[in-house]
Amino acid sequence: MTNTALSPLAPPDALSLFQRTRARTDKLVQPLRPEDMMLQSMEDASPAKWHLAHTTWFFEEFILKPREPDYTSPDDRFAFLFNSYYTQAGPRHARDRRGMVSRPDCAEVAAYRGHVDDALDDLLSHDRDDAEEIAALVELGCHHEMQHQELLVTDLLHGLSFNPLLPTYLDPEPLPVTSEVPLSWTAHDGGLTEIGHDGAGFAYDCEQPRHQTYVAPFEIADRPVTNRDWIAFMEDGGYADPRFWLMEGHAVATREDWTHPLYWWQQDDTWWTFTLRGPQPVALDAPVCHVSYYEADAFARWAGARLPTEAEHELTFHDREIAGNFLENGKLRPMPGQGVWGDVWEWTSSPFTPYPGFTPPDGALGEYNGKFMVNQIVLRGGSCATPREQMRATYRTFFYPHQRWQMMGLRLARDVA
Repeated sequence: MTNTALSPLAPPDALSLFQRTRARTDKLVQPLRPEDMMLQSMEDASPAKWHLAHTTWFFEEFILKPREPDYTSPDDRFAFLFNSYYTQAGPRHARDRRGMVSRPDCAEVAAYRGHVDDALDDLLSHDRDDAEEIAALVELGCHHEMQHQELLVTDLLHGLSFNPLLPTYLDPEPLPVTSEVPLSWTAHDGGLTEIGHDGAGFAYDCEQPRHQTYVAPFEIADRPVTNRDWIAFMEDGGYADPRFWLMEGHAVATREDWTHPLYWWQQDDTWWTFTLRGPQPVALDAPVCHVSYYEADAFARWAGARLPTEAEHELTFHDREIAGNFLENGKLRPMPGQGVWGDVWEWTSSPFTPYPGFTPPDGALGEYNGKFMVNQIVLRGGSCATPREQMRATYRTFFYPHQRWQMMGLRLARDVA
């Protein structure tokens, strides 16, 4: 990933962003016990302790080591333990065994973070010829850490969900009393349009270059699909009816015995869900969450609609204020009555492929997005676990179509005859 902003941050602003970002991560782990920090419930997820260390390694590996000759790591072995998949940065510990790394312990990882924080604070506080380049790398590292903040809380939710005691990360919080919002649609004429980042401000390389694309006339729903909608799909036999499913999706759903979204169960005729605030009744008018692309696509077919393309999503919402239920709100679950942004990432029908003219940057940092551009699907809009500070209308996240543990939902679209 790269930041090709036309107006990169000044060094003092980069330092402020760094301090703010690191403080947010530290706040996220304050409620956790050391045992919580070790949870790794599947290969796709990582322990909270690993997220803390990996984001620290990122700043150390790509900024401090190349640009500060006198910098010394607390432990050179951390480069092996906390590299993720940057092959050009050297060998790394197996992803599915991160939960086996009990040492360094949490105190040592916290000391590692403090060591790197102090070194980077010092680096950004001095006048240097390469100060702007360092500031750009710091901005990149901060956005990388923001992604790991989202992963940290969703990985934690997945890990806690296996505990029969159903522990809470934060205290339970009552949901507002709501009523159903009828589904309405907004029509768009389509035509030749531009999508992608224009270079003003931060963006990842996969959001660029800005380019023209043709969009046929379409309608898009004014709200996401809700839990109330999803229960109707379930009660109509939607999970069991192969007419609505892609063959591969139906095979996965059958093999995995999917009959409802992840973390749901029925008790006394009421649907419940496990959240970071513990078990709570399903909020009927909140956006449905923790559904795979296969489930989202099947629902859309059942509803007589389809999933929007990422171009349709961006064309519809590019000028809407980025405001909604994000990580900073502290809700950590989708809420009823929110706006376009936040709450749940919305599946599109678009594969995660390069935009026309995309060229990954040289070096290890170029590995971040380009090599993942196959067999994954784009989601748009941000979620209740996404930091507001990193959101923009062009932001593309991506996951495999079978994955469910992220805050994934959907919005419907349909063709205009």
